[in-house]
Amino acid sequence: MSHLDDNNILVDYQHGFRKGRSCETQLISAIEDLARSLNKRNRTDMLILDFSKAFDTVAHNCLLLKLNYYGIRGTNLTWVQSWLTNRTQQVLLEGKNSRKTVVRSGVPQWTVLGPLCFLLFINDIGNGICSTLKLFADDTLLYGLVHCNQDAIQLQEDLDKLTVWAQTWQMIFHPSKCYVLRINRSRQPIMHNYTMSGYTLQF
Repeated sequence: MSHLDDNNILVDYQHGFRKGRSCETQLISAIEDLARSLNKRNRTDMLILDFSKAFDTVAHNCLLLKLNYYGIRGTNLTWVQSWLTNRTQQVLLEGKNSRKTVVRSGVPQWTVLGPLCFLLFINDIGNGICSTLKLFADDTLLYGLVHCNQDAIQLQEDLDKLTVWAQTWQMIFHPSKCYVLRINRSRQPIMHNYTMSGYTLQF
């Protein structure tokens, strides 16, 4: 964490598992943006996005690649690789054990290092995004002002970029658990349907 802080590596919009930040700071920041928008009689479209089993689907080879990119190398990287790989799991049900299976993905939860590894894994999700992005670990808010249809198209393009990021890094968004929140004072707002992987997000 000292290495990350000294080199300003973690993105500012990430509020999860960081000193002085929490779900409350993420919420307060987002509410302030929405309140300012309403006070100016603007409309904001907010996309509330849900990853499917985010911590369990982190590919180990992808995580190690990113750790190396962020300057975690040498003995430290070797230690993390040893910690992640060659892990096995089995299920105990009614006194009987299943066969052991090699665990090829996921950061070990309830560990000190697991959340930090996840933050580094998801750190570049906002690259190239024009809309506002706020994260609490994997909980993702994407939103922007919508004055015209072109603004809604821009938000859709940013949603598409997040989808491409997820596919590239072997993560999965759960479209049926992703929602659109439209905040405005107008009784006849500009309507725009946002889609993810061919699925229209619910309002």
